[in-house]
Amino acid sequence: MDVMPKWAEVILVPLISLVLAAVLSAIVILAIGEDPVEAVNLMVTGALGSTYGWGYTLYYATNFLFTGLAVSVAFHAGLFNIGGEGQAMLGGLGVALACLFIPWPHWTLALLGASVAAALFGAAWAAIPAFLQAKRGSHIVITTIMFNFIGAAVLNYVLVNLMRPPGSMDPATARFPEVTHLPTLHDILLPLGISFSRSAPANVTFVIALLACVLVWFLLWRTWLGYEIRSYGKSEPGAKYAGISPVVITMIAMLISGALAGLMAINNVMGEAERLVLNAVEGAGFIGIAVALMGRSHPFGVLLAAILFGFLYQGGAELALWTSIPRELIVVIQALVILFTGALDNMVRMPLERLFLMLRRREA
Repeated sequence: MDVMPKWAEVILVPLISLVLAAVLSAIVILAIGEDPVEAVNLMVTGALGSTYGWGYTLYYATNFLFTGLAVSVAFHAGLFNIGGEGQAMLGGLGVALACLFIPWPHWTLALLGASVAAALFGAAWAAIPAFLQAKRGSHIVITTIMFNFIGAAVLNYVLVNLMRPPGSMDPATARFPEVTHLPTLHDILLPLGISFSRSAPANVTFVIALLACVLVWFLLWRTWLGYEIRSYGKSEPGAKYAGISPVVITMIAMLISGALAGLMAINNVMGEAERLVLNAVEGAGFIGIAVALMGRSHPFGVLLAAILFGFLYQGGAELALWTSIPRELIVVIQALVILFTGALDNMVRMPLERLFLMLRRREA
């Protein structure tokens, strides 16, 4: 029987880790001569105090939702997929090809086609490291790191030499046709009588990300395949003894993981930029690792962690704009969150386990 209840595992441990990271962040802000209370107020106001701020917070959170879910699925299979950055890059290439070269009659069909293309390209880019791990024993961490750089090089070549419009010096594709443009949250909420910022980039992809959370939860905890993935991740020898194929589970888990990372491109390529640019991913693939760690690889936890990191991104932009606090401080805060939720997890978990064990003995 577990020492701690599930709610404490999923909510209380990350929450205490977050508080510790916030305290250290406040000390850093004080050290550079700024008021941490004023900084927090500015972050909250800028990220959550208006529909414009919420629009950017949810836009960033959508990116982190997809990459966080991608890392989570691989985690459950005992795999450390840190190639979400490259898989999202190639997913963007799939989106661009689908939007530019297929004459869609309506944005709904364009969204469906681009989603399929993004998932296929992301899954294909994850399939090679998965095969090398399953068949050749190449470590998935090393190969996915390498494929991030290879993916960036491939995308750079394609944009500069194959898909760049004539006469353009920008390493980017042409603008997607207007019929493929996705409705923003302003467009979705306006018929319901809800006012939302017209200039905020959050779009219908956020709804798709929420649906992805539900589907990942259903896959992992309500299907036989999900049971096999989790069993293999908990004990490879036990899974083998039960007849579960390591090659099959490794390939399937990484294909699903890569597809989820590739789907991120729907948000930033099709929904926001409406063209494919070279640095469209902007580090979201790596942030997904922190999101998965903080969310304990559970879709609901990943959702909360993604919104938190979206808040940090948008709030950090407000800090850099209105104070002398550098934008890089948000990277420091993110690093502290990762430190406490990942590397120093036992520093929070072990005292809590002793506390719950003591409470259980008193009840007995």
